[in-house]
Amino acid sequence: MSNPTPPPILPVSTTSTTTAGSVQSQAPIATPAFRTFLTHISENLRNGLSQRRPWSELLDRSAFAKPESLSEATGRVRKNYSYFRVNYLATVALIVAVSLFTHPFSLLVLLGLLAGWLFLYLFRPSDQPLVIFGRTFSDTQTLWGLIAFSIFVVFLTSVGSLLISALLVGAAVVFAHGAFRVPEDLFLDEQEPTASTGFLSFLNGAASNVAAATAPAVIAARG
Repeated sequence: MSNPTPPPILPVSTTSTTTAGSVQSQAPIATPAFRTFLTHISENLRNGLSQRRPWSELLDRSAFAKPESLSEATGRVRKNYSYFRVNYLATVALIVAVSLFTHPFSLLVLLGLLAGWLFLYLFRPSDQPLVIFGRTFSDTQTLWGLIAFSIFVVFLTSVGSLLISALLVGAAVVFAHGAFRVPEDLFLDEQEPTASTGFLSFLNGAASNVAAATAPAVIAARG
């Protein structure tokens, strides 16, 4: 009597499992969501800066004159902001950047806060729980911890006062330029529908555009 033939052993491929595991466990900075986030930020910055006016026109000394009254100064500021909006916002951003670079500690704290939001919550894969000193934190605990840390950094340290001071200096520079720059030589008619152009578009729509573009990838990373 012959021995029964053993059933054939089917080969099992672990390529897909290994690949899926490697994709899920990849570093947050290498995830598609993070790359999409950076791409949309750079695109919005380029689109915003492409709407700027020539700096020579902004700094034309022959176009400066003292306003006759407060109402005239206010009207000049409104018209100049409508025309030089991107230049003004770039100037404020430059003042804030210079203030941060002259205070390295505040800059490092803000970068750490931003990195915490990006890598500990927004783009952290769901298969990598946050573990600190041997304790595992849920997504809800991580979120509230980041909110509390953000409030502490902005309102209870010198970082908040530095940012507010830089913004106030920037606003003062913009108001002074707008009040003394005579806008009669500016073509403002074409600027009437500009509520959604330039850096204002970047400030109002960049966050929503990036969120809409990265939402599927973030959900996939966290799901």
